[in-house]
Amino acid sequence: MDNFLSAVLGELTTRSISFFISKCSKLQEHDVEDHLHRALVRAQVILDEAMGRQITNQAMLRQLDILRGTMHQGYYMLDTFRYQSHDEEDAKDQIVSQSLYLSKVNPLKYFCSSNRNTQILEQLQKVLDNLSSMILDMEEVVIFFTSYSRLYRQPYSMHVLLGNCMFGRQMEAELAIKFLLHTQPQGYEELEVLPIVGPNKVGKSTLVAHVCKDERVYGHFSEILLLHDHDFTDAELAFREGCAMKHQNHMSSSNNDKRLLVVVELAGDLNDDAWDRLYSAYKSCLPRGSKIIVTSRSDKVVRFGTTQALTLKHLPAEAYWYFFKTITFGSMDPETQPRFLQLAMEISRMQNGSLNGANIISSLLRDNFDIHFWCKIATFLRGFIQKSLSKFGETPFDLLYQNRPVEFGRMATSSEKFLVSYQYECSSQEEIPKIRIQDVMFGSVKPHGKIDILLWRAQIPPYYSYVYTCSAIQELKATGAKRKRSMKNGVTPR
Repeated sequence: MDNFLSAVLGELTTRSISFFISKCSKLQEHDVEDHLHRALVRAQVILDEAMGRQITNQAMLRQLDILRGTMHQGYYMLDTFRYQSHDEEDAKDQIVSQSLYLSKVNPLKYFCSSNRNTQILEQLQKVLDNLSSMILDMEEVVIFFTSYSRLYRQPYSMHVLLGNCMFGRQMEAELAIKFLLHTQPQGYEELEVLPIVGPNKVGKSTLVAHVCKDERVYGHFSEILLLHDHDFTDAELAFREGCAMKHQNHMSSSNNDKRLLVVVELAGDLNDDAWDRLYSAYKSCLPRGSKIIVTSRSDKVVRFGTTQALTLKHLPAEAYWYFFKTITFGSMDPETQPRFLQLAMEISRMQNGSLNGANIISSLLRDNFDIHFWCKIATFLRGFIQKSLSKFGETPFDLLYQNRPVEFGRMATSSEKFLVSYQYECSSQEEIPKIRIQDVMFGSVKPHGKIDILLWRAQIPPYYSYVYTCSAIQELKATGAKRKRSMKNGVTPR
């Protein structure tokens, strides 16, 4: 009886404390959440308008880039807050149903939970203050938007726009264009070089392709040549015999100097001797005003530049979540689907910043808008990542970034797996595999033998198709089904 009364009193005390805390903080939480949401909408309006214009002012671009980063952070914090609140609501019934055991629970637990919510609330308030201040600072900048020409005139939904543009690289693209269009002063004879560095699959080739496609650059050079590091074992010979030509402009009246742009794509580093030979060959042959762009995963090529290098990094978690959420929910408002939003955020975090993964999984979720299917995808990905961590100490996405073999499972049959041993890219002119990776991992397609499967076909320049080479599906051996029982003195123990 004493235990029962203790449990009931403990439950009443806990509920009283929880009620008091919630009454004090609920209104404040709602106010901050509401104000932050409205500030994010205002920031979104400014950035959408800026995205639709060809802005060249570097200071304005920097200011917009800072606002964009803060907006991504704000959406990430707001969705995390809502995601956690939804989790707490789901767990509330379980806590109440175990009231007889609450006497054994430390009441400080609820104060700790309150402290955690207070910290999140303080972070939301900080983001709100920063965002509100930036929006006020942008008032004059918004007025100047009208002086820049529009890139498009018909309305676009944001998910369509983000799915067909280079996300998160506007600042870097304009800096590269500024370098290419820069006119050298009279008497300057150096051949200008721009290094672009960053890890594997970060978007260096995509950035260069977008820059080269820009009409300002396209009309500035008579030819744009693409070289890979295996093309110039002898630099002078490679130049004279011709390079792999990406595309060529017809000679325009505004480009009588026959300026050339040479893009050198390196897988790693290049020793000083090889670079000196390459640079000397181009310097003696290229017309005045020609430029070189060097891309590499190695930071060491920065020393070859005549200007500050562009360093690309993987998208921050906040920006990645904004991208993933936008293309996953499409024209649907994710705020009306809290359970789907919760799962999408968890799946986004498991992608580890992979843009290919974002495009594949988002299309899969969008085409199968069913809560049970989304739960199956989340459960499958959790197991997929956990197996990789326990076996290799790294996620499968980290292994893919390093071009290491990765074991993939199948959602339809957990006992089957296939090994991705090699990955490569195809140009838009090359034939691509018919079988897609989502058909093998999440569908019913069961290939046999060593085959190539299509990972993703990019919808933006350079329109690469990403392909995996994998071995046949293998059946995992059952473990622990039957074990030989040990025998002692010829007798099987029971």
